[in-house]
Amino acid sequence: MNKNFYITTPIYYPSAKPHMGHAYSSITADFFARFKRIDGFKVHFLTGTDEHGLKIQRAAESKNIDPQIFCDEISQTFRNLSNTLNLSNTDFIRTTEDRHKKTVQYLWSQLEKNDDIYLSKYSGWYSVSDEAFYTEEEISEKEDIKIATTSGSPVEWIEEESYFFRLSKWQDSLLEYYENNPDFISPKSRKNEVISFVKSGLKDLSISRKAFSWGIKVPNNPEHVIYVWLDALTNYISALNYPNTDDDLFKNFWPASVHLIGKDILRFHAVYWPAFLMAAKITLPNKVYGHGWILSGDEKMSKSKGNILDPLDIIETYGLDPLRYYLIKEVSFGNDGNISQDRLEDCINSDLANNYGNLCQRVTAFAEKNCQSKVPDIKNFIEEDLLMLNKFSDNMSLIRKEIDNQNINYYINFIINALFEANKYFNDQEPWKKKDDPQRLATIIYTSLEMIRKITFMLYPIIPESAIKALNIFGLKEEDIDFNSIGENNFLKSGEIINKIDILFKKIEKND
Repeated sequence: MNKNFYITTPIYYPSAKPHMGHAYSSITADFFARFKRIDGFKVHFLTGTDEHGLKIQRAAESKNIDPQIFCDEISQTFRNLSNTLNLSNTDFIRTTEDRHKKTVQYLWSQLEKNDDIYLSKYSGWYSVSDEAFYTEEEISEKEDIKIATTSGSPVEWIEEESYFFRLSKWQDSLLEYYENNPDFISPKSRKNEVISFVKSGLKDLSISRKAFSWGIKVPNNPEHVIYVWLDALTNYISALNYPNTDDDLFKNFWPASVHLIGKDILRFHAVYWPAFLMAAKITLPNKVYGHGWILSGDEKMSKSKGNILDPLDIIETYGLDPLRYYLIKEVSFGNDGNISQDRLEDCINSDLANNYGNLCQRVTAFAEKNCQSKVPDIKNFIEEDLLMLNKFSDNMSLIRKEIDNQNINYYINFIINALFEANKYFNDQEPWKKKDDPQRLATIIYTSLEMIRKITFMLYPIIPESAIKALNIFGLKEEDIDFNSIGENNFLKSGEIINKIDILFKKIEKND
């Protein structure tokens, strides 16, 4: 079994500061990366910024600064966000880096060599905001302004000399690939959208621009810059040092395990990118997963709509791990999610403070008082104990399977259910009434401590900072977290010290 795992976020377009949608993509990618690491995989986790194109050039011009300086400043805010979100990414790529430019130009030369590029003239609708070309059928009119129907972004008519990629040539190959690789596009609803789009007929794609200069130059024709999406998508292999296919990064991590993206850029990743790769004779990624949008009201958050929620403000008020937990729990992965301050506070109080935090506090306090702050010695488990402990060992394979299908909802619901049952077990067993039966009391405490350990190990990919704090109960560290050990029922050794911990999550006082 290949124990390498390569996950990527969308490569973020730094025309403005990050918002909650960026945070959501990054946090969910980090969840998968952390889970795979504790399951014994060698993980490469890539994020970064896409820094070319007309939108960037115009944004820089509006501020009267050099585009590179503009990109340096904005890209740093995304790098800072990665740190603030406690991401475990192993690389952060910028499309203005030399390593990336060289790969893009090499890929262009391969496409040209294989006769998949030709020079002609482009005339049609272009969205600066989306950095995308649209057909007449994809255009509508709103208040006398032409817009792209899917995004609502204004479009403008352009006519200029352009290089084209023979996208139409790859229509049948793409459809065949989708059929033979049914999990390539997920979730299923997104796959159906893509297949419908491709079946409607693919037209050759304009892949260069002459009207602006901020981009990677076309080899042997510097009057043209390479279309921003051909440029940006290539980051997934430029970060692995392609075209050096003997490089360890490329050999170990390509094809990518998962490209995790927002559904609004699905076409680029599920149609254009695989077609480019096919034409260049490069293996396709294993999966493209198009998650939903984070909504404010009923609308996608965007700078143009003025409805951006700043993740930094949320973190400052409530903390990072509550935000990470809330986004993973409350947003059904693959679907749009509407977030609110009120639901965030309810989530903190019910799940984190009352269920998880309180369980940790109650059990450790009881162990301190009745077991001299040590893991008790046990002789045997009864059925009620084993029902608790085996809940995990009996489901290890299923949990792995669901994670490989990006079913975060199954994972978090499993944890919530385990927390409920652990609290119920402690209450139902009433260890405070077992002082005349020290062996039974010890077994209840041991079982409850093991439940805390198992749940904490599973919570680590979601709330890593808080999980590491909780592990101090047992004197464990981050490097001790091992998914396989969740299936063990005698991980904790009798006599080991049980440490007090500070309150993990403070309840939010709500005004009625």
